[in-house]
Amino acid sequence: MKVVRPRRYGGLRSSRYRARVSLSRLGDLSETELLDWVLPVYAAALGGAAQILVGPGDDAAVVRAAAAGVVVTTDTMVRGLDWRDEWSSGLEVGRKAVVQNVADVLAMGGRPTGLLVALMADPQTTVAWVMDLAQGIAEAASESGCGVLGGDLSGAPTGMVAVAVTALGDAPQVPVLRSGAQPGDVVAVAGSLGWSGAGLALLRAGEPERSPQLAAYHRAPILPPVELWAGRAAAHALIDISDGLVRDLRRIAAASAVSIDLDLDALRREVQESPIAEAFPLDEGVEHVLGGGEEHSLVGCFAPSDLPTGWRAIGRVGPSGGEGGVTLDGAALAIRGWDHFGG
Repeated sequence: MKVVRPRRYGGLRSSRYRARVSLSRLGDLSETELLDWVLPVYAAALGGAAQILVGPGDDAAVVRAAAAGVVVTTDTMVRGLDWRDEWSSGLEVGRKAVVQNVADVLAMGGRPTGLLVALMADPQTTVAWVMDLAQGIAEAASESGCGVLGGDLSGAPTGMVAVAVTALGDAPQVPVLRSGAQPGDVVAVAGSLGWSGAGLALLRAGEPERSPQLAAYHRAPILPPVELWAGRAAAHALIDISDGLVRDLRRIAAASAVSIDLDLDALRREVQESPIAEAFPLDEGVEHVLGGGEEHSLVGCFAPSDLPTGWRAIGRVGPSGGEGGVTLDGAALAIRGWDHFGG
């Protein structure tokens, strides 16, 4: 899977822009002045988003809703917990904030339509960082086919910066739930496996140079290619990998009252055919595939005859194992992945 690095909108990188922003902190500007800088960045990402009837700048936005309903999801990122400034730029934080929300819309079978962005920041936060954040949000929104509808700005205590994104999407006639997996289904993935977790391990070890590609992926995950999104409509059950493959598949297994058995050979191929193999031994690479979070690839359960083109089979669905569980070649697996409060 090729990693495409972010591009920049040329008009926002003039020397005049850099000179003014690099010398300013949020406390030096009024909310109106900051919005005068940020809103044009978001407007550039609206493009031909016909579903947005009224964009940012008014009391609220207006979005054309699908007849089947609206998919709504939200995520919050907090500096020091969800990113470190020494690892991630504002642009990368912005891209990650969008990707993790859009992936949730896709995992319901929906089509992303718009984003609301809330920023809570210490007044000493640099305007340059906030503009980079807006740039990353705008780029990722545009690539996802949706626009930024508006949001909120708020001050925060010393040292605190938090970004909350709410994503809206058009719901399909029948949403794809976690509870639809059936015995005999194939478990398959669209997108990468283990890249983000492996990149995090390198960053924590202070060795991102062992694989700049993996480190970059952790800082700014990339959604599966648009041509693979269509395959989600055939899924009986679907989830995006946010907290780790095993932990998230356990959620499908529990909701569907089934068991899921992962194929070790398939997971080894995932490692061998990815940048993980260049930075980690095979067994350690498989551990990143099983437990690495913040991947935001899609994993679903399909009838064998309906496996979409481009999705890679990694396991099978079996009958209930009680409350649901995930095994590896039939062997029990300890819980792997991330929990915000349990670690």
